[in-house]
Amino acid sequence: MRKPNGLNLGDTVMIIAPSSPPNIDNVMKMKSKIEKAGLHVLIGKGVKEKRGYLAGSDENKVSDLHVAFSNSEVKAVLCATGGYGSGRLLQDIDFELIKNNPKIFWGYSDITALHIAFQQKANLVTFHGPMIQECGADHVLAETIASYKQLLEPLCLTFTASEKNTYPAFSHSVTAPMTGGNLTVLTSTIGTPYEVDTKGKILFIEDIQEEPYRIDRMINQLRLAKKFDDCVGVIFGDFNDCGPQKRQASLTIPEIVYDHIVPLGLPILSGFPIGHCSPNYGVPFGVPVTMNGADQTLSFEPGIHK
Repeated sequence: MRKPNGLNLGDTVMIIAPSSPPNIDNVMKMKSKIEKAGLHVLIGKGVKEKRGYLAGSDENKVSDLHVAFSNSEVKAVLCATGGYGSGRLLQDIDFELIKNNPKIFWGYSDITALHIAFQQKANLVTFHGPMIQECGADHVLAETIASYKQLLEPLCLTFTASEKNTYPAFSHSVTAPMTGGNLTVLTSTIGTPYEVDTKGKILFIEDIQEEPYRIDRMINQLRLAKKFDDCVGVIFGDFNDCGPQKRQASLTIPEIVYDHIVPLGLPILSGFPIGHCSPNYGVPFGVPVTMNGADQTLSFEPGIHK
C-alpha cells in the first residue's frame, strides 16, 4: 500500500462532496478553521449542488474527484459529508489517475465505497475520519478535530477499548492491514467488481440507526460471502442509535455476533470511538494495525510519509 505525503503549512486541500449535500454553513466554518491553521482550501463545484438526496450530478462529483487528484497543488482530498451516493461513482472513476497521484483521502460513512475502491484499485492508504461538515458544527469536540493532526505529522495511534470486551478473551496480538467501514455500505459491495477484500486483513465495521435485525442480516450476508473466513480479526467501532425500533422483541448486537462470528474463532475487539460517535477519531486504512487481546488495544502505524 502507498502512503500519501503529509501536509505542510501553506499546502492546498480540496473539499469535495461525493455523497449527499452537506450543510454549507458548517462546511464554510470548517474551511475557515483549516485556513486559520495555515492551509489553503479549494471547494469542489459539487459541494454546493443538490439533486434530491445527492450532492449534484454523478458527472460533476466524478469531475471534482478527478480534478482533486490531478491538480498537483492539491495535497489532500477531504469529504464534506456522507449520506448516500459515492457508490454510484465507482464505474466512472479513473483509478490509474488515483494510483499515479497518491494523496491524502479522508472521510467515512458512505465514503466507505471509495475507501475500498481506492485501496483495492489504486493501492492507496486512505483515512477513515470525521467529515468537514461534522467538524464545522458548533458543538464538535476538540478531540474530533484533533484527528486531523495525523495528516501533518506521522503519528502512531493507540486506542484502548472503552468497555470490557463482550467477546471471547484472547491474549495474543494480531497485526495486519485494516479494511472496512460502514456495515451497510460494505454489504452493498458484495457481488460487484468493488467487493471488499478481507483476505489477510482486520475487518472494521460500524454503523448508525440500523436496527439489530438489519445488522443481523448484513453480518449474515458477510458471513455467507466468506468475508469472515478470509480475515484475521474483527474490530467493532461505534454502533450509534442501533437499538430496536420497529421490532421491540430483539436480539442484541453481541448476541448477533455470537451467532455469526464467534463460532469462527476470530479475535474480536469492540468499544472503540471510531465512526458515528463523539468524539470521532480518524484512523488510516491499509497500514499495519495491531489488535492486542491482552490489553484490549488497537494500534496504528502512521498513515503518511513525511
